[in-house]
Amino acid sequence: MLRDPSTKYRPFPTIDLPNRQWPSRTITQAPRWLSTDLRDGNQALIDPMDAEKKTRFFDLLVKVGLKEIEVGFPSAGQTEFDFISGLFAQDRVPDDVLVQVLTQSRRDLIETSFRSLEGAHAAIVHLYNAVSPAWRRIVFNMSRDEVKAIAIDGAKVLRDEAGKRPNTTWHFEYSPETFSTAEVDFSIEVCAAVMDVLRPTAEHPLILNLPATVECATPNVYADQIEYFCRHIPNRDTVVISLHTHNDRGTGVAAAELGLMAGADRVEGCLLGNGERTGNCDLVTVALNMYTQGVDPKLDLSDIDAIVKTVEYATNIPVHPRTPYAGDLVFTAFSGSHQDAIKKGFAAQAARNDDLWEVPYLPIDPADLGRSYEAVIRVNSQSGKGGVAWVIEQDKGLKLPKRLQGDFSRHVQALADETSRELNAADIWGAFERTYLPGAGDRFVLRDYEETGSVGNRLFVGRVAIDGEERSLSGRGNGLISGVIAALAESTGPALDVIDYAEHAIGHGAGAQAAAYVECRAGDGQTVWGVGIDTDVATATVRAVLSAANRTPKLPL
Repeated sequence: MLRDPSTKYRPFPTIDLPNRQWPSRTITQAPRWLSTDLRDGNQALIDPMDAEKKTRFFDLLVKVGLKEIEVGFPSAGQTEFDFISGLFAQDRVPDDVLVQVLTQSRRDLIETSFRSLEGAHAAIVHLYNAVSPAWRRIVFNMSRDEVKAIAIDGAKVLRDEAGKRPNTTWHFEYSPETFSTAEVDFSIEVCAAVMDVLRPTAEHPLILNLPATVECATPNVYADQIEYFCRHIPNRDTVVISLHTHNDRGTGVAAAELGLMAGADRVEGCLLGNGERTGNCDLVTVALNMYTQGVDPKLDLSDIDAIVKTVEYATNIPVHPRTPYAGDLVFTAFSGSHQDAIKKGFAAQAARNDDLWEVPYLPIDPADLGRSYEAVIRVNSQSGKGGVAWVIEQDKGLKLPKRLQGDFSRHVQALADETSRELNAADIWGAFERTYLPGAGDRFVLRDYEETGSVGNRLFVGRVAIDGEERSLSGRGNGLISGVIAALAESTGPALDVIDYAEHAIGHGAGAQAAAYVECRAGDGQTVWGVGIDTDVATATVRAVLSAANRTPKLPL
């Protein structure tokens, strides 16, 4: 890399727009959407989609709610032509969906494009030619007037070919390709010339697409270009301003959003951002960004995993796990502090009396996209007690007291360090069982018990296996817990003082169980926890006390 890149690269010129309005605007409604997955996205693939994949993708786009779909480049080859014409032959295009095809501004290519659309009830033919200085000078060696003439001649062919086919409702789109690197005034001049040929009206407007063919500036510059264009194009009410951003600088989504704020009406892109080089605008991200601001995007993204699966199948490109909204890990926290905040956020959300979403680290409710909460928190060596408690609660319904969370997290941390991998729910539950629930090596194992007496004077009588020998124990206290503790103390068991106790139901109905948690201080000052689970809450409590006893050092006989 150069120490002084200014010797090779020049800063992109800004737009003289001192009274720009877009910075103070917000997006308050969905734009018109156009998917370019089957054309721009397909051209970007190492192995282009075959007819079966394109058909499956087309059906997905319709299901999601796209009303405008660019289905291909008919003049690119027979495969493209056959797929497009087959959509109409097979009657696959719903009445409320507009199919769009792309063509360069050449008579033979335009004529081929119209032939591919035979049988369409309505369609968009998208005409383009490059207008920027670099293309005029390097690629075409043409003057401004010669480049403008290409656009005008193409528009005349559009008009004439549509006139030959009156049974189809024709819509036209024109792109001054390389708009983002062209002089805005020249782009306006070329578009105005196309408008003079096609004579759009407010009732039947022309789509003017303003592509960031290569993203060469910060998105605010693109927004300035769009606002300037919207102000100066003649008869603004007769055109639909469309955006087609690319992602060369990594800001394709931001450029589209600012372009909408600058006055555009329509956004072109691909569902998950596939496209040439670094990709096209990601329609899912733009749409769900609106959704998180309370704006209905008019797209159905409620089964995001099915969308991802189809896109990956059709494109053979895996969706990155950190892709906004759609990636496998975008709603997942491994960090302990993040997990604790999310866990508390869900608890607060459940306690609220309104539906407003407010959970730290989650800008959208995963359930709105068809995702479960199971993967919101996942545990590895970076995780904390909140994350461990979340997994236990989601997987087994246990609501661990806060101090028990800290006690158990030490065991999980040790297991994570030992295995050097992410721990799944089965790993965590296995550690919990080994630590707190009855096991083959336990010193105290409950066989049976009964409790008698009056309030404040209870007698616990139980059969408990101690070191494998079944014995009868009894103890008196003011309640069940103190009776069990007294019985243990009188039978070579540990002396325990209760610090805290909690219980709750697991599940609902006749099959519900009870969980009991007891925190005790042993004779040596050590704090120990016990957990009991049973269909009967009293039995769960006894099991919890014995669990705590099993975690104390064995006293000599």
